[in-house]
Amino acid sequence: MIKKVYLTLPLLIFLNGCANKPDVYVENTLFINNTSANTNKINLPLEKKNLPREKNLTITEEVKNNSANINKKIMHFYNEWKDVKYKFGGNSKKGIDCSAFTQRIYKEKFNIKIPRTTRTQVKAGKEITKSELELGDLIFFKTGKVDRHVGVYIGNGDFMHASIKGVKLSKVDKPFYKKAYWTSRRIID
Repeated sequence: MIKKVYLTLPLLIFLNGCANKPDVYVENTLFINNTSANTNKINLPLEKKNLPREKNLTITEEVKNNSANINKKIMHFYNEWKDVKYKFGGNSKKGIDCSAFTQRIYKEKFNIKIPRTTRTQVKAGKEITKSELELGDLIFFKTGKVDRHVGVYIGNGDFMHASIKGVKLSKVDKPFYKKAYWTSRRIID
């Protein structure tokens, strides 16, 4: 099954003293992942930005390469873990909970250590608004009076998480998650 993941590419702004900066076009790219390791991409309309060029690598290529790399790592991890059953306190393919799932993806795919529990992960990284969500951001929900839930945003309004139904993809705007939305955190710069 093909999953569409729209990547919002961050614009890099560099302050330098160059008077004659060349125009650089920053592409918006839609990545389509399937269960194979191949990643197809569809270029969307270009947005013109006046940004400095890096030596031997345009900013467009650097941003696309980084986003594509993050996308590939996240989807590879999901494909390894999809349908693993939920187990409170679990941290293996025999059963895993939401915060162990997010902790593992950051450690295994990005070599980033984050805390073990949802209550401590919500303090990691930088707080962002729901409208600022980008590929790889943590997204948190208040699912009960004391219960908290976390997943990884994958773009296009989707996130992956270890839910009661197992590791799966869900929509952020699904009524349950829309009502339960709490906050988001950026871990990957």
